[in-house]
Amino acid sequence: MTDTITRLGPYEVLPPYAAEQLVDRLGIVLTTCQPDLVTGTMPVAGNRQPIGLIHGGANAVLAETLGSVAAMMHAGEGGMAVGLDLSCTHHHGPRSGLVTGVCRPLHRGSTSATYEIVISDQRGRRTCTARLTCAITKARGRRRGSRAAS
Repeated sequence: MTDTITRLGPYEVLPPYAAEQLVDRLGIVLTTCQPDLVTGTMPVAGNRQPIGLIHGGANAVLAETLGSVAAMMHAGEGGMAVGLDLSCTHHHGPRSGLVTGVCRPLHRGSTSATYEIVISDQRGRRTCTARLTCAITKARGRRRGSRAAS
């Protein structure tokens, strides 16, 4: 774990929040950032329930991180994406190793985007299936009739 994280995939973390990133605390590492595919890993160690299984909330953070990065890429430069709904179904609780999340789009519209995130253990067993819907705002050009500052 580092003290500060300055980037999350292709996006800059605002300097006042660089030392406060949950992905850093949970050990999440983004491994692929493409428009149709965002992947990342997270260790089970440090992210467990009291009985030793991976914590469902940690799965939710991994899923929302991957889906949010994908949604930001869809929103484009100057756009914004914020989560509206996240659902997670936990199928199996790994006790060790890394889990890997694979995020793919289900719907990408002009005002919303929905992603499926499949989380698997190191043996390839599906441990969690998540779906994230984000609100999308695209960058807007200069408004008609507005004047540039002189």
